[in-house]
Amino acid sequence: MKEKKNLFLNWNIILLGAIFIIAAVAIIKLIVWNIGTRSDYDPNNLAEGYDIEALDTIIPLSASKLEGREDDGVTTILCLGNNPLTDDTGSNGFTSLLAAKTGATVYNGGFPDSGIGAKYSSYNEGYPRDNFNLPYVAKSIGNKDFSALKSAAAAEQDEKYMQAAETLESIDYDKIDIIVIMYDAIDYLERVPSDNPNDPYELSTYTGGLRNALEAIQEAYPYIRIFVMSHTYAQSIDENGNYQSGGTVDLGNGALPHYLVKEVDVAISCGVSIIDNYYGTINEDNYRDYMSDYIHLSDKGRAALADRLAEVINTGHSSAK
Repeated sequence: MKEKKNLFLNWNIILLGAIFIIAAVAIIKLIVWNIGTRSDYDPNNLAEGYDIEALDTIIPLSASKLEGREDDGVTTILCLGNNPLTDDTGSNGFTSLLAAKTGATVYNGGFPDSGIGAKYSSYNEGYPRDNFNLPYVAKSIGNKDFSALKSAAAAEQDEKYMQAAETLESIDYDKIDIIVIMYDAIDYLERVPSDNPNDPYELSTYTGGLRNALEAIQEAYPYIRIFVMSHTYAQSIDENGNYQSGGTVDLGNGALPHYLVKEVDVAISCGVSIIDNYYGTINEDNYRDYMSDYIHLSDKGRAALADRLAEVINTGHSSAK
């Protein structure tokens, strides 16, 4: 009888101990929950950068467009654009660097301070400089008529205009494999409208100028693959001489990211490749390393753009032609 009583007491003690342990664990967890865990968040710290994927879209040229065309074994590239091509035309220039990095023959068809959108929605005889803007350059190439372009270049003191016009006239376009279109943020700074919702082909808009140019080249030379190299980061200067970020400041037609998205949309809709330099090459975090001022590139900046394009061309060399 005594043994049964002791056994009963032992079970009671065990049960009470278990209840005590469970209660203790619950209390400890409640206390820890109330205290919380230490956070790494510092409300006084301002993040200087952010991660955004580049908006690259690489579209191979349809094999059907190359039917009947003989490959001469040499990759030949024509570059169209503005100051990234013309600020330096020597060994540190973009076209020279691209040639060295790809082994290709590279022609420079850039016009200083030109843009993607035309000045006027229809050609104005009183403004011959519109001939240097992309839609008119593309029209000259498509028609193989460079008379208006050379006439406008003859009025310019900078010999780079005539050099580019003569280069474009002298090229055998049957041998061109790739056309590269690369402009800086001049359209944004010149307040060129990004688009006209009622007329996607309006020449005096950013997207209208680009769409007209792409389609003119594609119609005349369907076998040429086109790469659009987007603008890089840039700054604007306000009326007080202060620098403003192109990434956030809207000069009337959207900030630079808005222009980028519009450019990507047009390139894709026309079936051509686009390489995003705004997020993918020279951006708001690193521009001091690659730009000589608020819009122009340094030698290092041109090398970075050439590296970016060369990597795409070299990686898909057979499909790039």
